[in-house]
Amino acid sequence: MDNIIKGKAWIFGNDIDTDVIIPGKYLRTKDMQVFADHAMEGIDPEFSKKVEKGDIIVAADNFGCGSSREQAALALKYAGLSCIVAKSFGRIFFRNAINVGLPLMEADVECNEGDEVEIDLHEGTVTVNGKEFQGNKLPDFLLEILTDGGLVAHRKAQKNKQ
Repeated sequence: MDNIIKGKAWIFGNDIDTDVIIPGKYLRTKDMQVFADHAMEGIDPEFSKKVEKGDIIVAADNFGCGSSREQAALALKYAGLSCIVAKSFGRIFFRNAINVGLPLMEADVECNEGDEVEIDLHEGTVTVNGKEFQGNKLPDFLLEILTDGGLVAHRKAQKNKQ
């Protein structure tokens, strides 16, 4: 994982729940491409056709609220998103995203859809159009998990160091 993440912004509002991130009818598969193809379908049916690798979701409060489905974080990761920035996250979604290696940051960011967003996870900042927004810096142990590609990869890396 790079220290700096750059991508195009996709804007979403408050209370984006896991049911709209990946609708329940797709949960029976283990095919990550199916998750990617239907990411955000419950709120924008064309999202997966428009999103590009490296793009960033910028949302308001309570992103990822709702059920504990890990598939929501997986759908966004495999759709190509490089990071999710929101004022706040549903706490289970937050942990699931870290576990699958999808970076996120809590920050109150003002931007428009399509703006270039630059995130520095190590400093806890988001920059848009030359304006810097201070976010919540992730603790070092979570950054290590993200750097290793998620919790399973992190545990394997730790085991290999022993």
